[in-house]
Amino acid sequence: MDIESVQRVTEKIVQNVEQVIIGKRDAIELVIVGLLAQGHMLIEDVPGVGKTMLARSLAKSLGCSFSRIQFTPDMLPSDVTGVSIFNQKTREFEFRPGPVMAQIVLTDEINRATPKTQAALLEAMQELQVTVDGITHPLPAPFLVLATQNPIEYEGTFPLPEAQLDRFLMRIRLGYPSPEAEIAILESQRYIHPVTQIEQVIPVAELLSAQEALKDVYLDTLVKEYIVDMIDQTRHHPDIYLGASPRGSLALYRTGQAWAAMHGRDYVLPDDIKKLALPTLAHRLIVSPAARLKDVSGETVMGEILGSLRVPGADVRPQ
Repeated sequence: MDIESVQRVTEKIVQNVEQVIIGKRDAIELVIVGLLAQGHMLIEDVPGVGKTMLARSLAKSLGCSFSRIQFTPDMLPSDVTGVSIFNQKTREFEFRPGPVMAQIVLTDEINRATPKTQAALLEAMQELQVTVDGITHPLPAPFLVLATQNPIEYEGTFPLPEAQLDRFLMRIRLGYPSPEAEIAILESQRYIHPVTQIEQVIPVAELLSAQEALKDVYLDTLVKEYIVDMIDQTRHHPDIYLGASPRGSLALYRTGQAWAAMHGRDYVLPDDIKKLALPTLAHRLIVSPAARLKDVSGETVMGEILGSLRVPGADVRPQ
């Protein structure tokens, strides 16, 4: 698949999802970036802004299998990965797959589960497989985890450890709709919810081809240096206890390729990296305790870094 085809495919998905999630094109595009870059998304927002509908409409647009896991403190890892059941007729153990064995998995309120249950997702997110009773089961392709958490309600929650936060390609927020968009939402649901009416717009095979096509998107040396300089700044900022790892560099590299392809380019611009830096890196930064007392966050630090770094101005197209 060429880059023009990637742009056409992703535009079809975005327009279809926009029938359900009205007025949030930027957030939809970021989720598609994560899907193309084969990463996972953390959606941090208050209840009722469309997080579940975004995951459902994306799955229906692609014709992918979809599952929703409501995380609670009493959940066990086997409730996520599945369990082996002894069949008395065959006298053998049979694997009953858990809800994680789907192509698009919505893990709702992920921070309400215990760390042990949260960790059940780590192998699935990183290795695209789950291991139960010593037997490894591959996950279907494509595989995307959309995790949600409420940034306001912290009572009875277990904060995600840094190792798990680092597994999420991006953290995004939907936010409240504008008044005009909210009126459109009211009108769209007058008779029936639009998520029940949207249909599949592309076959899964086209999505997999689009993911492969990203490998041909070019990054100039100046753009790579811009990424590395940005990552290095996070490691030496006075308000940061622990900066972004090389996984953060790779995440920015891959999201840049996906963003460029979505917009019909076979090369990445420095402005692409600058736009994607906040959702890709901010959640990976561990702010020092002293800075946290001053209400400094990862977003604050990334804003400072982006403002201080010089953006390459030379021609970064392939020669």
